[in-house]
Amino acid sequence: MKLVTAIIQPTKLSAVREALDKIGVMRMTICDAQESGHQWGRGELQGDRRRQTVLRKIALEVVVNDDFLERTIETIVHLAKTGPDGTPGDGKILVLPVEETIRIGGTTEGPGAV
Repeated sequence: MKLVTAIIQPTKLSAVREALDKIGVMRMTICDAQESGHQWGRGELQGDRRRQTVLRKIALEVVVNDDFLERTIETIVHLAKTGPDGTPGDGKILVLPVEETIRIGGTTEGPGAV
């Protein structure tokens, strides 16, 4: 199992959610997030240094079984980027291993709890 965390533009959330639902990935956590870092020149000039701007993003977290990993990543990448090749600031995807999943409202554990 893997935890896929996608940091995406808020305007892309609906399209990504609908597409993930179509491939069978329906359970997810969605959080408002703020991103600060290199935004390709965006920010306020303060003296001779550029002050970093904090931008609103969405953090989408999905735990998937290994057989869903590639299609989940491909779906997010395809729908979250802006323009044909994407642009800086479109976001990023992090993939982490998940050692155990336990459903709190029952006795299901492991891949069946995803």
